[in-house]
Amino acid sequence: MAFPERFSNLPEYAFPRLRALLDHHAPGGEPVAMTIGEPRHEMPSFLAEVLNAHLDGFAKYPANEGIAPLLQAIRDWVKRRYDVALAPEQLMVLNGTREGLFNAALALCPERKAGATPIILTPNPFYQVYAVAALSVGAQARYVPATGATAHLPDYASLPDDVLDRVAIAYICSPANPQGAVADAAYWRSLIALAEKHDFQIFADECYSEIYRSTPPPGALEIAQEMGAAPERVLSFHSLSKRSNLPGLRSGFVAGGRESIRRVRQLRAYAGVPLPEPLQHVAAAAWNDEAHVNRSRALYQQKYALADRLFAGVKGYKGPEAGFFLWLPVEDGEAAALRLWRETGLRVLPGAYLSRDADGENPGRGFVRVAMVAPIDELEVALRRLRTALYP
Repeated sequence: MAFPERFSNLPEYAFPRLRALLDHHAPGGEPVAMTIGEPRHEMPSFLAEVLNAHLDGFAKYPANEGIAPLLQAIRDWVKRRYDVALAPEQLMVLNGTREGLFNAALALCPERKAGATPIILTPNPFYQVYAVAALSVGAQARYVPATGATAHLPDYASLPDDVLDRVAIAYICSPANPQGAVADAAYWRSLIALAEKHDFQIFADECYSEIYRSTPPPGALEIAQEMGAAPERVLSFHSLSKRSNLPGLRSGFVAGGRESIRRVRQLRAYAGVPLPEPLQHVAAAAWNDEAHVNRSRALYQQKYALADRLFAGVKGYKGPEAGFFLWLPVEDGEAAALRLWRETGLRVLPGAYLSRDADGENPGRGFVRVAMVAPIDELEVALRRLRTALYP
């Protein structure tokens, strides 16, 4: 039997890879999972009532593009948050943003760009769906370092013009997973201007936008609007997983130009899995409420302060500007993760599992990613164990 070659070079996904590294060793203490970005703050308390009121919706096929109340709630939120007015035709409801980040590439990446195989740019390290999307459309993935030297954001402008002319899509995550760096307005302006010059689309993964220290991160859509960029230039992806502590709801959205969204909707009508209607009502209620988001953000801000205090003096430590991951410097991420597990029972993710070798370097190799999702009392105990083990 013949199998496709296009995915043969994919490494094992991060979490099975971590299990293979750790699970045949006994933990050195009470196990504590700090690997996955699964929020453990309280869900909005009013959602059970909303779900119960719409249970009969499970008897219907859900709307592919999203029910009217959810589209309106998202439009209202985008207007409040970014002062950007969107038409319903500029939105697509998603069954989690990973689906959208993948399917948008299938719907929008051309077969050729500048007479050659198109290039899809991705920061390195990165959310792994970017790479598999590039493979799926037959594009060349170009991994651009996002390290301390570039403020942990990719410097796409440093690429040669002949490469940029072939770029069809540039993925960018702000706030960044895993480093917690934020693209400021100047960064967005530079990237959008670069995309205008070389005629590519920006896929802005902004799922962590509501978790930050003090200043709300600017959004790609608002900067594109200020600049008067081409309507199809930017697609923005958002989620309730982090904002509202609802990773199991699998609800997000993509917003962009009418033609881009039309094409995403068309593909999804054939191959997508719409969010069940009762869950769309739940999502609408979550987007309409900011009080629960403010409470959750305040808890993360306490965690930033805790981490800054505990890791003060650690060479190379930089607390995240936003999001909920620590990107901690170590000599070797795999060795550090194994040591932590065997000596303390703490489970963290080697940074190399989130990045790729490019030009002989892997920018994640000297880091571990630590998810600060546990309640703060539990988190403090775990971070103290980590500090003692890795930075005595």
